[in-house]
Amino acid sequence: MQAMIFAAGKGTRLKPLTDILPKALVPVGGKPLIQIVLERLVNAGADRVVVNVHHHAEQMKNMLRLLSLAFPCDIIVSDESAELLETGGGIKKAAHLFRPDEPILIHNCDILLSPNVDLGEFYRQCRRNGSDATLLVSERKTQRYLLFNEDMRLVGWTNISTGEVKSPHEYVAAMNGKTNVDWSSLNIRLYAFSGIHCLSPSLFGLMDDWPERFPIMDFYLKHCADVCIMGVTKQGMELLDVGKLDTLANAESFISHHCYNDIV
Repeated sequence: MQAMIFAAGKGTRLKPLTDILPKALVPVGGKPLIQIVLERLVNAGADRVVVNVHHHAEQMKNMLRLLSLAFPCDIIVSDESAELLETGGGIKKAAHLFRPDEPILIHNCDILLSPNVDLGEFYRQCRRNGSDATLLVSERKTQRYLLFNEDMRLVGWTNISTGEVKSPHEYVAAMNGKTNVDWSSLNIRLYAFSGIHCLSPSLFGLMDDWPERFPIMDFYLKHCADVCIMGVTKQGMELLDVGKLDTLANAESFISHHCYNDIV
């Protein structure tokens, strides 16, 4: 299994901690976030993990060198020191670092998942379903949702507070600007993105026409009518975005409650 951890962000919502640390090295439960995510990925079967770096890049490289001594997998740096490339651009830049014949599991460094989410099974499911990309989604409440048809294929995105809709499908795009849309009448389901997804290297060719810097979700939304992008849910999944200072205390409780210290 091969994977990528997004760890290049500036972590502006975690200031002043990120004035001196990259976000991925912020400690939770006595471990930096990058180590927690690496443990989950290695336990799921990852033998190659690419990590992109930008903010305080040298600190990240030094930590990754140390972690490579402790983890039974190849840890490879994708250096974005010159320019932060966003999620899609980061994947595009790192494309040559992946094996071409298997999917890539992509995980944000600031996302904590409850242990009942089996990332190894999610990865195997991605391989079985034959999709070009598979997104791990949930029913958590938010303002921004991904839109899926009854077969759980991605068809668009909406911000329910503003009515904004993005979709290459005319019947979905026609709802743009409308609020209180009854999406069920269109056989459309709304789910929140977890920040975890699998991507097939077959999509790299479509990225050739994209700029160096772009969000991966914009890429998915533009191409979801032409390629198969699926959504997968996990019953009982708990997720915590450790992106703000006020979530760090919650993260400590999350780690303690879910016995993360038992994950080796």
